[in-house]
Amino acid sequence: MSFTLDTPLAEAVGVTPAKALGRAFGMESVGDLVTHYPRRYAKRGDLTPILELPVGQPATIVAEVRKTQVRPMRQRRGKLVEVVIGDGIGEMSLTFFGQEWRANELVPGARGIFSGKVGVYREQLQFAHPEYRLFADEAEARENAERFAEIPLPIYAATSILPTWKIEDLVTIALDGLGEVPDPLTAEARQAQKALPAREALQRVHRPETDADVHRARHTLRLHEAFVMQTALVQQRVAVRALDATPRPARAGGLVGRFDDALGFTLTPDQETVGIDIAAELAETHPMNRLVQGEVGSGKTLVALRAMLQVAESGGQSALIAPTEVLAAQHLRSITRMLGPELSAELVPTLVTGSMGAAERRRAALRVAAGQARIVVGTHALLSDTTTFADLGLVVVDEQHRFGVDQREALRAKGQNPHVLVLTATPIPRTVAMTVFGDLDVSTIRTMPAGRAGIQTFVAPIAEKPGWFARVWQRAAEEVAKGHQVFVVCAAIDTEATTAAARLDDVDDAPALEGEDGAKGPRFGVLQVADTLSRQPDTQALRIRALHGKLPADDKDAVMRAFAAGEIDVVVATTVIEVGVDVPNASTMIILDADRFGVSQLHQLRGRVGRGGVPGLCLLVTEALEGTPARERVEAVAATLDGFELAEADLGLRGEGDVLGDAQSGTRSSLKLLRVIKDAGLIDRARTMAIDVLRDDPQLERHAGLRAMVAAQVGEVERAAMRKN
Repeated sequence: MSFTLDTPLAEAVGVTPAKALGRAFGMESVGDLVTHYPRRYAKRGDLTPILELPVGQPATIVAEVRKTQVRPMRQRRGKLVEVVIGDGIGEMSLTFFGQEWRANELVPGARGIFSGKVGVYREQLQFAHPEYRLFADEAEARENAERFAEIPLPIYAATSILPTWKIEDLVTIALDGLGEVPDPLTAEARQAQKALPAREALQRVHRPETDADVHRARHTLRLHEAFVMQTALVQQRVAVRALDATPRPARAGGLVGRFDDALGFTLTPDQETVGIDIAAELAETHPMNRLVQGEVGSGKTLVALRAMLQVAESGGQSALIAPTEVLAAQHLRSITRMLGPELSAELVPTLVTGSMGAAERRRAALRVAAGQARIVVGTHALLSDTTTFADLGLVVVDEQHRFGVDQREALRAKGQNPHVLVLTATPIPRTVAMTVFGDLDVSTIRTMPAGRAGIQTFVAPIAEKPGWFARVWQRAAEEVAKGHQVFVVCAAIDTEATTAAARLDDVDDAPALEGEDGAKGPRFGVLQVADTLSRQPDTQALRIRALHGKLPADDKDAVMRAFAAGEIDVVVATTVIEVGVDVPNASTMIILDADRFGVSQLHQLRGRVGRGGVPGLCLLVTEALEGTPARERVEAVAATLDGFELAEADLGLRGEGDVLGDAQSGTRSSLKLLRVIKDAGLIDRARTMAIDVLRDDPQLERHAGLRAMVAAQVGEVERAAMRKN
């Protein structure tokens, strides 16, 4: 029987194994199984260091049987088999209850691969009832000892039900029955890129005979991933440029010119450059599709507002969608202030949010539908059926990662192929931007406006120096005494709550790194910290308020308005204050359990202070010990204010899987082997190859293998997700 990559697993390997693979890894087809690549390779001649095995964790090792004994069990009938295995440095024991036949297999001198959960018994490492597979029979082993010892042994991500050799057996069944495999590369491209044919690459990655086989197969498969992904992104870019859009050219002496004349300051070089690019694209007959990234306070909103003014010159409307009501209201206030009374009267900036009263919402909807409001700012309420536009020319998405792709598409659908501008204050490394946002043009604003007082950042390691914790609150009180205000951020609302739902707000915790205790929850909760500060001698006289995601929207907005007005000294909050909240008088950011946040999130939070002429202070309070990955993450933030440098550091610390996660939601063509840091050059080459191929063959009529792989990995659902990006 011959399989294709689309053949259901049950047909290829049987119903029971297929169900086990589906439960363990979400596999459905032969393609899913043969792209479950080995995570590493051992050598039959290698003996893994037993002394380095992690207690309590599953492990797979290559070892040699040293001693086997069978003895009666004391507490029950039957016999106990005890086996000692070693690697020349350390030893551990294997234990089997009531299975004395194991002694006939596990004879001294036998070598094999052993897998189980590492335990400790009488101060010795132990596997209880491990899975194992011994290497070939002694005669064959002696005959081919040298060659046999050097053949790489694939080790797969596995489970207790599906150990690595069972997965190897199932992969073997699939490969033996697999027919032709679509190859995205032509013969010429394979030769130029030193790549293998697709079928051979799969064969060698799972059944290598040499290390060179592994290297070449993985190079080929990484190139396939990059090439297919970049082809899909370039296709999407071409498709957007083929759409018809209403040109929105600027005109001399128009709204943009009047706005610039009244600014009172000059644009930074980056703002000017990005503004020129946007102005040119808005005048085109195809939709703009641009991502603008820049540090907090770098002037992204100013750039977006100038684009809105250019659209308004032709009578068009712009919609800015923000992730929270607090941020939407702040955007409206900021835009109205920047426009001034005369332009505001002409353009009628209008807010649309879910918490508005019925009469107020109706009046706002009428202004939008009639085209009177040429700048509309809102939250998800902009997506409702009751909000219609007269002539939607520009969609501005603030902090894209906070919105699902369906929500963004719903807003775009309210116009005729409107231009799209995406803003993010989360710096994106070039390789990630190329990988995830390859269908958007990316602009970067790096220069900051003059007049910023700057921020100093310090780590407070309270596990090693508990006395520093009291000093943190003394510093907060000192800042308030100077007339400034303080943010305190916690990773949980209520650490005494028992349910996960009550513990977590909208904090985007970094996934646990190796060496971290992911099960341990945050120590500091908003409710507990606010209560403690109200009773501490240093802080009890301060005006303290709590702010978190479970408060009603009106209450959250009221707290932030009071804080902005200087009526509150200290806000104790979750990350609801992360994005966009602007209080120039706030001088201090204290982040508790700082190691529970990702690098980019810590940088975002820090950006809430030092925004005016007031010097900023950020204190990162952590119990993570020196030398741990969690502590390294916190110290990386303290070491630099450059968000782009931090983004690269974040990739190095956490791996791009976390970075790519949300941005790739909706695509099942996840990266199996490709790594955006290590393979940046490969991705660059793949993008150039994709552009060249699509220039000569836009429908991929002469590239059947590439067309098949793009269709298989980037189907209609994935394309819809990309379009909505």
